[in-house]
Amino acid sequence: GLAQDPWLAGLVDAAPGLRVPGAWSGFELVVRTIIGQQVSVKAATTITGRLVERTGIPANAPAHLGIPWHFPTPQAVAEANLDRIGMPTRRVAALQNFASVVAQGELLIDSEQPDTQTLRRQLLGLPGIGPWTVEYVAMRAWRDTDAWPGTDLVLMQAISRRLPALASKASQARHAESWRPWRAYVAMHLWNEIADQLGAARGG
Repeated sequence: GLAQDPWLAGLVDAAPGLRVPGAWSGFELVVRTIIGQQVSVKAATTITGRLVERTGIPANAPAHLGIPWHFPTPQAVAEANLDRIGMPTRRVAALQNFASVVAQGELLIDSEQPDTQTLRRQLLGLPGIGPWTVEYVAMRAWRDTDAWPGTDLVLMQAISRRLPALASKASQARHAESWRPWRAYVAMHLWNEIADQLGAARGG
């Protein structure tokens, strides 16, 4: 197991039973991820709020005060007028193209029994969606225990700081093979370690 890796053992011992947090909706997760590209968390939250207000469904009896909307459907996002929502044109196009593919049933992002390899290929083939997003979705939405967002800058820095010999992406990818089939858990342990050091929220 992971505890056999000398430099992971301390992290595993410090957080026994760690689990990867899931996602209520794979579609919503991808939408939020696209919106969050190259912007702060605060800006992404603001833009997501605008999207929901423009395209969401009003809730008759909101569960929480101040959140009177259901997240929009894929079709609603695909067909919405998103002018001046706060995103570059290319990112809006990527968002709406993804929503359209899901709405048409061509990408079963929220399948109860996901074919993760097919879904990976489909997602990666869409404009504006790269390997990091695909692996993050595999981790959170499809509960793939071996998902590995290895291009994540924080993960790369955490690994090279612990093992300076693993400074390159290729060397890290080779070393990560030894963590199969639990690479998603390694990512969570490392992200949480960084969050603890920064006094930030845990959870990846």
